[in-house]
Amino acid sequence: MLGKSFDDNSPLFLQIKERIEDQIINGSLATDEQVPSTTQIVQFYKINHITVSKGVNLLVDEGILYKRRGVGMFVNKGAKKMLTEKRRENFLTGYLMPMLAEARKLGIDFRTLIEMMEKEEAMSSHFGEM
Repeated sequence: MLGKSFDDNSPLFLQIKERIEDQIINGSLATDEQVPSTTQIVQFYKINHITVSKGVNLLVDEGILYKRRGVGMFVNKGAKKMLTEKRRENFLTGYLMPMLAEARKLGIDFRTLIEMMEKEEAMSSHFGEM
């Protein structure tokens, strides 16, 4: 379904939201495909219905999912593109810019940073990670 365990770093409703987003981004849920119902998610994770509804409703509010009354929730057209663009922007501001700032503080130039990333990529792919 959506993966099993949760972490303590963010509220459950945001983790439910992110797991559905992940499935849309990775293609597990396609445009106009029905997402698991809130009842299914509640039963699978054994968590409060209000918690699940809050996460799913955020996706509806953002235009990622749409409701078909009496049928369920479905992936909206363009949802994957919207999510990818949003996550790329978050990656830039949340990871890349802080990484570059820290590299500058440590005197790591751009070329060295690229070399470090290439080395890490080679090691990760060699050991089957990522």
